[in-house]
Amino acid sequence: MSNCKILYVCQEITPYLAENDMSALCRALSQGMQEKGNEIRTFMPRYGLINERRNQLHEVIRLSGMNLIIDNNDHQLIIKVASIPSARVQIYFIDNEDYFHRKAIIRDENGKLFPDNDERAIFFARGVLETVKKLRWTPDIVHCHGWMSSIVPVYLRNLFADDPIFKKIKIVMSLYDEAFEGELDSNFKTKIQGEGVPKKYLAPLEHPTYENLVKFVSNYVDGVIFETPQPDPVLVQYFDEKKIRTLGYQSKADTEYQDRYLEFYNKILANE
Repeated sequence: MSNCKILYVCQEITPYLAENDMSALCRALSQGMQEKGNEIRTFMPRYGLINERRNQLHEVIRLSGMNLIIDNNDHQLIIKVASIPSARVQIYFIDNEDYFHRKAIIRDENGKLFPDNDERAIFFARGVLETVKKLRWTPDIVHCHGWMSSIVPVYLRNLFADDPIFKKIKIVMSLYDEAFEGELDSNFKTKIQGEGVPKKYLAPLEHPTYENLVKFVSNYVDGVIFETPQPDPVLVQYFDEKKIRTLGYQSKADTEYQDRYLEFYNKILANE
């Protein structure tokens, strides 16, 4: 198996957030794939509940300071970085006072989704891809974890499609048991359409539920990995009908699961 350049775009990573299936896997893949000789970069949002001093985050001035316009409003992009202790793995953090300084991830203290989660996902995606451009680093595979990262594939195939850095990119999406109730902001479709997304793909966003968001994003991915033993049968059938390559659930107790991920990446890169 040839070595890859892998960009991990993660909603959550431990030890910066509490350990769960997603945060633990993003941590394990970042370290494990690097130790296997692959070149990696890993990004996550700098949520307000991350202790910067304890985790030794510091701003990268040369990457920060750009303003991103979302729904006609300017939002400053701040890039911070830290290294996972004992792992020699660097994590880049996308920061912005408007979107990520609240002391929560995607829900308020009453368990309700933040009304601007759609814009937070848009800002996160734009921030990651603009930063990768500034790093002048060309990944082979982009692997997205969590619906906060779901706009990355959309931008890679539209807004950034002609950029030489991203021209030959392959995209993998991991699907977790993280469906949310209700819908994202009703204007989400309009905000995304303004970023060059063709109208023909926008139909699912008439009602931006979790299921419809996944269906929308699936137009832009090359492969899907199921991170739950019992994925939503509706989505499984949908991927099957769309002939999207999938990898079934891999037990993390199996010491060789990362080899299967790497094999999946390589098959996608080889168009097998």
